[in-house]
Amino acid sequence: MNEHYDRLEIREPEQREREQFAALKRQLAHARAKAPAFAARLADVDPDGVDSRSELKHLPVTRKSELLDLQKASRPFGGFAATRWGDARRVFASPGPIYEPEGSRPDYWRLARALFAAGFRSGDLVHNCFSYHLTPAGSMLETGAHALGCTVFPGGTGQTELQVQAMAELAPAGYVGTPSFLKIIVDKADEQRVALPSLARALLSGEAFPPSLREAFAARGIDGYQAYATADLGSIAYESPAREGLIVDEGVLVEIVRPGTGDPVAEGEVGEVVVTTLFNTEYPLIRFGTGDLSALLPGVSPCGRTNMRIKGWMGRADQTTKVKGMFVHPSQVAAIVARHREIGRARLVVDNPEGGDRMTLHVEVPDNASSHLDAIVASIRDVTKLRGEVEFRAPGELPNDGKVIDDIRKYN
Repeated sequence: MNEHYDRLEIREPEQREREQFAALKRQLAHARAKAPAFAARLADVDPDGVDSRSELKHLPVTRKSELLDLQKASRPFGGFAATRWGDARRVFASPGPIYEPEGSRPDYWRLARALFAAGFRSGDLVHNCFSYHLTPAGSMLETGAHALGCTVFPGGTGQTELQVQAMAELAPAGYVGTPSFLKIIVDKADEQRVALPSLARALLSGEAFPPSLREAFAARGIDGYQAYATADLGSIAYESPAREGLIVDEGVLVEIVRPGTGDPVAEGEVGEVVVTTLFNTEYPLIRFGTGDLSALLPGVSPCGRTNMRIKGWMGRADQTTKVKGMFVHPSQVAAIVARHREIGRARLVVDNPEGGDRMTLHVEVPDNASSHLDAIVASIRDVTKLRGEVEFRAPGELPNDGKVIDDIRKYN
């Protein structure tokens, strides 16, 4: 078992589904009873009836893009939290501001599993360069490291020379933080001719970790791994030594849905990451739309972990734009497609070839395309209140990148 954090990681997939949906039923009942927003949103939901992934699509999606207005209307958490002052250990603020509670349970954000997969072990000193100010990232990694049995140096951000000095003198086993700040630190160490021989591993998050930077760290003896987490949900997925996608955390259910809807997409198709927490009773987020794009990978990881895998962060799903002074949303594109069974994929392209805004809905239709033209044009106008053109494409011709609205306007 020294290759895996616990036996949950190597469960048979069928066993995991049974146990996670049993936990989901408890979480749904708890959310309805303790969180006013979910009491309203889930009023017609029978928790005992949600026993498979096919049933998830009947639950409403709450998107991160809604939270700011919802929290303004009902402070501090928009009615989605099931905790109160004195029970929550801390409260954080993400840009917006959007507020998030932290519960008192050990490893509340579930980052110990990701740290273990990255090679951290009990007894290690972890140099934590995530921010400890306002946002929860510093606490997320610190509480995970503590649960793993590690000691933490709370480096935070900035003060690069002091970071180098602390690393040289305390000899941490590894770093957690953004990849760009680790690059700044090791470059500063080179400039000062300071060796950092103990720095052998890193768990990186918060921004892209390109292969070129991974290779640069590896050349210095630093083995870097990615974690995908958010301030609302905690850990969502993490990289293992197999380096084949990101393995979904054991404490959440992850779906990939068509942007603007709650409908699951096929394996390998890019869509929005929607997450349900199973054990965060203080903030029981149900079908929370992250606004991030990713895709499911087939099969299981060669490292022995059997949970589903995603490709990692592939962009943003919230592609709302403004055309001729009116907002156009991905959900409106989905509504147009829903009216026409002949349409497969669709993408609304917005451009301004002669200085004026133009919308063109590119649709994949198998045959007899021209016979559908007038009806689709009418649906565009009815749903968006704007005039749009239609361009027909062959099935499979549109890119599989999760884009529903592609704004390519140029302003000189």
